[in-house]
Amino acid sequence: MLAEIGHFALILALLVATAQAVLPMIGAVRGDAAFMAFGRSAASLQAVLITISFACLMILFGQADFSVAVVANHSALSQPLAYRLAATWGNHEGSILLWVLVLAIYGAGIARFGDNLRATLQARILSIQAIISVAFLAFALFTSNPFARLNPAPFDGAELNPLLQDPGLVFHPPLLYLGYVGLSVTFSFAVAALLEGRADPAWARWMRPWVLAAWVPLTCGIALGSFWAYYELGWGGWWFWDPVENASFMPWLIATALLHSAIVTEKRGSLAGWTILLAILAFSLSLIGTFLVRSGILTSVHAFAVDPERGVFILAMIIGATGSALGLFALRAPMLRSGALFGSVSRESGLTLNNLLLMALTAVVFLGTFYPVIMEAISPTNKISVGPPYYNLVFAPLAIPLLILVTIGPVLAWKRDELGRVGRKLLVPAAGVLGLLAGLMLWLGAAQVSAVFGLALGAWLILGALLVLARRWWGASGFSWRLVRTTPAATIGLVLAHAGLGVTTAGISAMGAFSAEKILVMRPGETATAGPLSVTMVGAQELDGANYRALRAQFSVTQNGSVSTLFSERRLYTVSGNQTTEAAIDASIIGNQYIAIGDVQADARGQGLVVRIYWHPLVGWIWFGGLLMAMGGSASLADRRFRIGAPQVRVPLAPNMVPAE
Repeated sequence: MLAEIGHFALILALLVATAQAVLPMIGAVRGDAAFMAFGRSAASLQAVLITISFACLMILFGQADFSVAVVANHSALSQPLAYRLAATWGNHEGSILLWVLVLAIYGAGIARFGDNLRATLQARILSIQAIISVAFLAFALFTSNPFARLNPAPFDGAELNPLLQDPGLVFHPPLLYLGYVGLSVTFSFAVAALLEGRADPAWARWMRPWVLAAWVPLTCGIALGSFWAYYELGWGGWWFWDPVENASFMPWLIATALLHSAIVTEKRGSLAGWTILLAILAFSLSLIGTFLVRSGILTSVHAFAVDPERGVFILAMIIGATGSALGLFALRAPMLRSGALFGSVSRESGLTLNNLLLMALTAVVFLGTFYPVIMEAISPTNKISVGPPYYNLVFAPLAIPLLILVTIGPVLAWKRDELGRVGRKLLVPAAGVLGLLAGLMLWLGAAQVSAVFGLALGAWLILGALLVLARRWWGASGFSWRLVRTTPAATIGLVLAHAGLGVTTAGISAMGAFSAEKILVMRPGETATAGPLSVTMVGAQELDGANYRALRAQFSVTQNGSVSTLFSERRLYTVSGNQTTEAAIDASIIGNQYIAIGDVQADARGQGLVVRIYWHPLVGWIWFGGLLMAMGGSASLADRRFRIGAPQVRVPLAPNMVPAE
């Protein structure tokens, strides 16, 4: 019965979304207040209906109702309850339902918290959100029904992929979807602005909190996914440039550019057309990521193995949404004229250059992701892969000037500045970084010049972030507690985000230059070294888990006179027969001791275990930096200026263009 209730609620949601897609738009065109108000009510009702549907599916997973196909295919009686519940979105059908749920929640949020929006703008935004909902609800109902029944029902299920039976499944997909789907709101803002012919500072201020609301969970989701892969896959890496990793990274890059572009539009009334374009591209790349995961064109540990027909449906959605939005942009955006001019040395110019570099980085990742797909489509026998060597060669040279610019941008004056004055403002962080460079070169030597430069670049970002606070808190008469107390939350957010980027940069640099590894066959009592680690295998034993059997190996690790005990497991899941590796990790602020065991293997000395030993210096800084960036975005989102009415300032329009009322 629950399956039928959930299915019926999904059908009702599709009907409500269809009405929401049409009536508010008509109301905005005609100035009909009742039709526009209907959009707010419909958005809330749609969210309630999809929540009911999603709750029904989650209960079915919790009850292990194997008469429902998706439950039977992705859970088993032996699975712990937490993983049965998380399996609700650990499959194609359930994840699409999660997508439409998040989409509906954002729509309800616009209806609830959009009181300061123009009525016509809010109505158009809700209508465009509903059009997206209609597409995905139709996709769920007609190609990916999560409530399809099995007859007869099996006694037990096929089990969730063991790699997904991890706490990471509980948080990583929902966070990514909050980011992915949240960018639909910026898309709706952009298209609504084009329809109305108004993209003014007020519009940018209204949109920016929604960009942050998507950017923060997307940042957390990417960082958590990287950490999950690091400890779960046993391969000792934190990023592999996997195509589906790239699929989440590309929208993040564009969303970051959008955040900075929206600031220029809000503060100076400039770059309105560019901001609209970035908003369209950000959501388009989210849709492309969805296509990569579900089309079957990629082989990835992240990808859902589904038939290509579903990919064609999503491809049609991408073409429809992106094509229509870009077509409208081509027609209307040229008529928007910038409201302010600025010099070549100014904060506007710095943010524009920031945007161009982020776009270039996105293009690099896009090419690396899709070039193998295109080549395989042209010549199916010509299979190629694009990996770290390509990205190290092309991505890094573009990322370095961007990171240097991150510290320069906040000290630039709006409209016009002078290079000499900018240089004087940056004197302290520049001197600190040069001193650090000299010290590191003396300590590490010229052979580690790339690592030295990377660490110095991280310091440049951190010192530049602190400089923002120093300039804010020290007035003409010295340090002022009043200035500390009145520091806007957005300023704190900027400092945390830029410092977090510096911490991540330092972690990546240390990990790339100083990590050590050794792969060998070990037996109890044997010792091996990797970097500063001396590892002795103590022994191994078999044990039973909730739904698996495991071989657990114990190791004694000595580093700088300190001894720790680590346990690594090789698990065999009894239902599916799949194996996973549980790495042993001892984390500290200076680095991680990391050990992963493999299969039993024989060598000249007899049988032993394959053991991978890694020393990862500062690797934890990578994820801590991501957390700081997300905290910075959250602090900016808490700024009270986003909760008060935005100024009704218009960007001048061309004489032949009349704004909609």
